[in-house]
Amino acid sequence: MRKRLLSEGAKELSYEIREIVKKADQLHDLGLPIHWENIGDPIEKGCQVPAWIKDILTKLVNENRSYGYCPSKGVLKTREFLAAQTNRIGGAQITANDILFFNGLGDAIATVYGLLAMTSRIIGPSPAYSTHSSAEASHAHTTPITYRLDPENHWYPDLEELENNIKYNPNIVAILIINPDNPTGMVYPLEYLKKIVDIARRYHLFILCDEIYNKIVYNGARAYALAEYIEDVPGIALKGISKEYPWPGARCGWAEYYNRSLDPEFDLFCRAIDNAKMIEVCSTTMPQLTIPKVLGDKRFAAHRTQLNELIGRRSSIISEILSEVPELNFNPTYGAFYNTITFKEGVLSNTQTLKIENPLIREKVEKWCEGVSLDYRFVYYLLGATGICVVPSSSFCSELQGFRVTLLEEDEDELRNVFSTMRDAIRSYVKSDKNK
Repeated sequence: MRKRLLSEGAKELSYEIREIVKKADQLHDLGLPIHWENIGDPIEKGCQVPAWIKDILTKLVNENRSYGYCPSKGVLKTREFLAAQTNRIGGAQITANDILFFNGLGDAIATVYGLLAMTSRIIGPSPAYSTHSSAEASHAHTTPITYRLDPENHWYPDLEELENNIKYNPNIVAILIINPDNPTGMVYPLEYLKKIVDIARRYHLFILCDEIYNKIVYNGARAYALAEYIEDVPGIALKGISKEYPWPGARCGWAEYYNRSLDPEFDLFCRAIDNAKMIEVCSTTMPQLTIPKVLGDKRFAAHRTQLNELIGRRSSIISEILSEVPELNFNPTYGAFYNTITFKEGVLSNTQTLKIENPLIREKVEKWCEGVSLDYRFVYYLLGATGICVVPSSSFCSELQGFRVTLLEEDEDELRNVFSTMRDAIRSYVKSDKNK
């Protein structure tokens, strides 16, 4: 090519959650059964969407309007329904015009970050969810800016570090919150959320809050919605149905704008986001049509409560098994369906291994481990030795060494077997260090 094609930020566009699948598939082709702990798809793990939700979809499939365009911002009755839901919880009040639909939150995230001025930055949590950190890095053509979630303090954010990063980097225009958090499973206490809003107010920032897991909480936790605590600070909440129904294949998410009239620059930014979607004509029609019918059905709350209780039970089982390992920093989860578990400092080394009987698999794993970080090395050996596929925590824009798992296995016996196998593998891996 006569000129370089790739921008500097493009190298940050990685998604290890799916990249690890390529390696697992290679081992599967060599005869190794794989247990997938890499991606948060409840349907893949056997979660059954109830018949009454399927009945709603079936009726809409037979309606001709389901196949046409909808208004660019989204189906009006659906936006009116969602605005009323948000307004009922108190706090920031919105109208249907403050809601914009996207083809999933990946589309929303790409649009929000992509429309920022190149020098404007959004600071997000670390460990970071890859879709946010990659979008931030790609738009800025450099590495993402993050604030630390502390594994020694329940994964709560380091607010002092957050404010210092903002104070000494005038290019930061927004703070990203993911609540409940992916990849840690942490749910933000209200006092932390209010302090983050106070920081945003003092430095004239807006809040971007990913609330895709907002209704997925358990073990006594409550996830506060941005509208409840945003007060007079501008903000955008990102929501969707992929995890709530669950219906990840619908690719149906939306943004809610709060307090846009209080800041002219923020209002212009929201208008630009709206206009970007108008160029595309509209987002998915049929999934939008289901929302008032499903979320407005009296059966939905009981359905979601039941699913949350099952996830909470799995969280407790995993905690019971892995908290026994002294070399790990283990935090119980209270929201979403992930847990990020890190190794204590100095535990991992580049000489640790696990026994792999199949020589072809062993050869591949050893090759993959050349020059990688220590948690990648552990993840590859765990995969080759046991078939358990997890995601290294350093792939989440973090220096912490560990791995992320899901809480989605429907078969409790299988769940116990997988995580007991993982526990035993960790013990063997740690003891295999030739230098200790």
